[in-house]
Amino acid sequence: MKSDLPKVLHILGAKALLAHVIDAAQALSPEKIFVVVGHGSDKVKSAMTELPVEWVEQSQQLGTGHAVMQAMPNIPDHHTVLILYGDVPLIRTSTLSTLVGQSSEEHPALITCELDKPAGYGRIIRDASGNVCEIVEEKDATEEQRAIREINAGFIAAQAKSLKGWLSALENKNAKGEYYLTDVIAKAVRAKSTIHTVRAEDEYEILGVNTKQQLATLERQFQRRIAECLMADGVSLRDPSRIDVRGQITVGRDVVIDVNAVFEGVVVIGDRTSIGPNVVLRDVEIGRDANIKANCVIEEAKIGHGCEIGPFARIRPATVLAEKVHIGNFVEVKKSEIGTGSKVNHLSYIGDTSVGAKVNIGAGTITCNYDGANKHKTIIRDNAFIGSDTQLIAPVEIGEGATIGAGSTITHSAPENELTLSRVRQTTVKGWKRPTKKKSD
Repeated sequence: MKSDLPKVLHILGAKALLAHVIDAAQALSPEKIFVVVGHGSDKVKSAMTELPVEWVEQSQQLGTGHAVMQAMPNIPDHHTVLILYGDVPLIRTSTLSTLVGQSSEEHPALITCELDKPAGYGRIIRDASGNVCEIVEEKDATEEQRAIREINAGFIAAQAKSLKGWLSALENKNAKGEYYLTDVIAKAVRAKSTIHTVRAEDEYEILGVNTKQQLATLERQFQRRIAECLMADGVSLRDPSRIDVRGQITVGRDVVIDVNAVFEGVVVIGDRTSIGPNVVLRDVEIGRDANIKANCVIEEAKIGHGCEIGPFARIRPATVLAEKVHIGNFVEVKKSEIGTGSKVNHLSYIGDTSVGAKVNIGAGTITCNYDGANKHKTIIRDNAFIGSDTQLIAPVEIGEGATIGAGSTITHSAPENELTLSRVRQTTVKGWKRPTKKKSD
């Protein structure tokens, strides 16, 4: 990976590779999950403290078989063991469930897949009757064996007692000098066990990550899966290949999502809402019939029914918009509540403010909420009209139905239903001329 970060901590879909694998395993309701860690174990354990797993140290990295040996003393003989890989993040729980179901007391089961380019994988060797007789790692394979397209995905389900016996018989007489987990299959065959196989639904669910290129490939496939689910639920995606979901997204009926939208955290989108191109939503709830236009960033906010946002608007945390609120281009709103039908359409900053219903806030308005040490609140009552290029110096209250003249700096509360303004008297200096540049010597 050419990185200081352990491979299993690299991120796919906003979660570490290892977390994806644990999620797939947890869905099977296992008795316990053991994670065998070696290189970078301290970093892995400290970064993943929330995982419901037991850590097992592999102090010497002597191969995959040796890694599994480290966990086996903790597992009762009558339990079924499912072996997964921390760098194979897209394995489906349904595939694992089938795999476990195919295993039995004396007969292990493994996942296989046919690849057009099987280079790097162990090959499945079958006898004349089609039964699996062994797995040969590529470095130990003959040219004829390397031509086989059916590969071992590495996932194995077996009874603990039998697996312990096969593992104890492993040898490291191979090109790498390691104890291969794949040799367990040959041991099982010699013990007259039948090896059951389960085909992966597609190659992506068994692909591991060893390079940043492979990580990017699986990220796109992960996003494609999400896109397919969204479209199956009735969402219209302008381009399914250009969407990024990095968390959980819940959508209503007839939702339209344009290209390059990014969804992070928990996002809920109501019926008939449209999400424009290049929009970023993070921990947001959006009501029905809303229109989020291009290039908006909305985080930790609640957007009411029928709201219109953007383009190029930023809605910051702790903002709540009621129904049919308009937030226009280059407007920033932070930690504020804006009432039904109110408008902030152009080039304004609204922070630490409570805005009533049917308020119009003109272009270039700023609520000056920070005095250099503390934040202060601005209150704007229903039906107020704030003229363009106004500064509201908090703490201040604008009364119901009040009008603030354009270009005003308001430092005291304005009474309801009155015009309040503060302006320097306009003066014209007759005969004044602009200075001219002096000629150089």
